[in-house]
Amino acid sequence: MDIKRNGTQPSGKGPSDWFTGTVRIDPLFAANEARRAAAGSVTFEPGARTAWHTHPRGQTLIVTAGLGLVQRDGGPVEEIRPGDVVWFEPGEKHWHGASPTTAMTHIAIQEHADGKVVDWMEHVTDEQYQAK
Repeated sequence: MDIKRNGTQPSGKGPSDWFTGTVRIDPLFAANEARRAAAGSVTFEPGARTAWHTHPRGQTLIVTAGLGLVQRDGGPVEEIRPGDVVWFEPGEKHWHGASPTTAMTHIAIQEHADGKVVDWMEHVTDEQYQAK
């Protein structure tokens, strides 16, 4: 058994190479030899969002607070709210973040493949973000 006590893992700022706006990442658990999944609680301030990206084994988002937006490549921008669970297929290009006026927090869970959990791509433009 391994207990990660609240407050024992430092919060981190979402890097500008991967995010637009102010994003805080709170690690929950990391992948290891026995566990392929990693998870973090991610808080996006209003207007903040990820860059386009994919995950080799997919990604699950569990919205815990606020109002967010998600989009898969070629699909519409959709709202997400607390209690919503979003699944992105392996290799599915997508982005997610807060709405323009409301912060959003979600738990992001993804499994690693050959030590990698994500492939980052170009930033989401303001036009793409506001296409709702």
